[in-house]
Amino acid sequence: MEDMIEGQTHDTHPTRSMLAGLLIGGLAGAAAMLLLAPQSGEQTRVQIREKSIQLRDQTTASVKDALEQARVETDGLTAGVREKAGELKRQGKKELVRQMDRASAALDAGKKAVKAA
Repeated sequence: MEDMIEGQTHDTHPTRSMLAGLLIGGLAGAAAMLLLAPQSGEQTRVQIREKSIQLRDQTTASVKDALEQARVETDGLTAGVREKAGELKRQGKKELVRQMDRASAALDAGKKAVKAA
């Protein structure tokens, strides 16, 4: 295999491996902190509760930001669609007038042909 160099393999997903390592290391560190923390169980529960509230608030803020951004983008798309619909309506009216003029001219020509015959 060309990807092997002296027993080393070529990692095709280094980012995934790094993230997995960070996740596993973070979980191991959190577990060690809880097991070896020089504080009482009550203090640990309070700390977990506070961190949970903080995480909830951060998540709520992120969701609100995402919803606001989606609303702004939707408003922009809606305005663009309305503008395009107005343009199409104007073009349709022009084409209708043009076709009616052609039909009227053809009708007049038909009448003249009938009278001339």
